[in-house]
Amino acid sequence: MKFKQTIAAIILSATVFAGCEKANIDVDTTPTSGSAIGEVSGVWTKGSVHEIKGDIIIPEGKSLTIEEGVTVLMDVTAKPEIVVKGNLYSLGTIDNPVKFTVSDAYRTAENKFGKLWGGILAAPTCAELVLDYTVLEYGGATTSDASTSVKMGLYKATAGENLPALWFSNVNGKLIVQHSTIRNFQEDCTYIEGGKIIFANNLFYTTGVSGGEAMNFKSGCLADVAYNLIYATNTNALKLSNAGDRTPQAYIISYNNTMINTGWRRPTAKGGSVWLEATVRADTYNNLFTNTRFGIKHDPKKLEDNRSKNDYNWYYGFDQATVDQFQVGKNDVVEGGGHDVRGTKAGENDPKFVNFPLNNPVASADFNIAWDFHLQGNSPALGKGTTSFTRHHKAGITLSNGLTYVSPEPATYVGAYGTKL
Repeated sequence: MKFKQTIAAIILSATVFAGCEKANIDVDTTPTSGSAIGEVSGVWTKGSVHEIKGDIIIPEGKSLTIEEGVTVLMDVTAKPEIVVKGNLYSLGTIDNPVKFTVSDAYRTAENKFGKLWGGILAAPTCAELVLDYTVLEYGGATTSDASTSVKMGLYKATAGENLPALWFSNVNGKLIVQHSTIRNFQEDCTYIEGGKIIFANNLFYTTGVSGGEAMNFKSGCLADVAYNLIYATNTNALKLSNAGDRTPQAYIISYNNTMINTGWRRPTAKGGSVWLEATVRADTYNNLFTNTRFGIKHDPKKLEDNRSKNDYNWYYGFDQATVDQFQVGKNDVVEGGGHDVRGTKAGENDPKFVNFPLNNPVASADFNIAWDFHLQGNSPALGKGTTSFTRHHKAGITLSNGLTYVSPEPATYVGAYGTKL
């Protein structure tokens, strides 16, 4: 039976992924089980389970394709890192996502902020990385001198760093993260240092013990960021910076995102929704800020590029303290455009979500999957967005495997979700 399953997997891989080599001989790619440590490449077939016993590395010049429904199960004792020197394509579906996770016994409230494995660390030689319908959870372990990433000089290359769920570092690379969920991580969800990038239709929640952003972009990035829901990140939903002096200058276009309760668990008052610094060029449109700490904010000592634009953004605060922190002229909040809806009184500009308690405690990191952030048919946020801007990747990003990803069209409503169809 084992022999037949292996033959079937090879035939399927050859048919669907012409040109892909069989996965590394040390990895069992049958649909039922497998384990991995060391170098891996090839195809992990639909529905299979792969127990990661130690750090794994996709070698330079090689690729690993992960098909729909695969579970990548991390050993919580080894706390593995996934190092991508080649290419990684995680291709789940809406009904069968790929999951990078830990066993059921460890998915507990006590492990709310993960730390049970490392993260996906893409070296500068990684040309292409896709996370599509993929779940990353319960990671963000702290590095030591023995960590593979430290020995290879990856990420911040020092012991004592809390790893992000995803680090990408090739200014000439291509990065797609869409329809994916990142949750239960110790600090940053993503830390991106270059590339042509699309982040779209993702969900971020319950991340950051004492710091950390959902999406953290540095110099070298040309990114479209759209239709993401960010709930209760410790600090910012978006940290946008040109730090690092890489070419091209960081230029981030963020539109139609919904941010809820972000920033309130940050121990200092650095930021809490969108943070701009260090000559980043950033355009922000159609974003919905609900009970976030501050509005769009910048570092007054390291200002953003003066070509940056923000308009058609919507602000709601349940209490007066929150509304006060949205106001321009306080707390280094950036002046918006003439179409922003900001208000000055608690409770103004209720976006009318289908199902979310607006008095939800702002410092709570607990997320209820029954909440529904679509807009009701009588929402005042409908029709208040703009489509009159150009995004980076309207023509699409085409990968070497023939797949093309296009950043989504902007909508005339504000936030990540319009009315339910």
